[in-house]
Amino acid sequence: MDREFLTDLFADFGPVTIRKMFSGHGISVDGVNFALSLRAGLFFRADEVTIPDFEAEGSKPFQYSTRAKTVLVNSYWELPARLFDDSAELAQWARAALAAAQRAKVKKRPKKKAATKKVAPKQSLAKKAAKKTARREGKAKRAYRSK
Repeated sequence: MDREFLTDLFADFGPVTIRKMFSGHGISVDGVNFALSLRAGLFFRADEVTIPDFEAEGSKPFQYSTRAKTVLVNSYWELPARLFDDSAELAQWARAALAAAQRAKVKKRPKKKAATKKVAPKQSLAKKAAKKTARREGKAKRAYRSK
């Protein structure tokens, strides 16, 4: 699928950004990627809310093979072929995919980093023992003076 075809396909959905990605294109709105167009087909972002719709249509999740194994990517599911001929319903599925991508983005927000403590460099055991002895001697001198 080329850029022009994808632009026409999403015409009823609204303006999308299409960028080269892997062996195809990534499709996004406002920086949120919700679809992938690859050699294997068109895949929409899915989550626990939308996966049952894909399963009901007989769709399968995106997968690819490496030398060692086949990797299943459960967050992107193949768009049912019948939707290529129904642009209004494709727009509904695209909205659902965008919502799934936005929910995933909210879940992944980075947590604020805790303030880092300054850690003193490691000291040798001999230096630690010497400091401890010096403290004890200082306490003994103070105790003697106060008498």
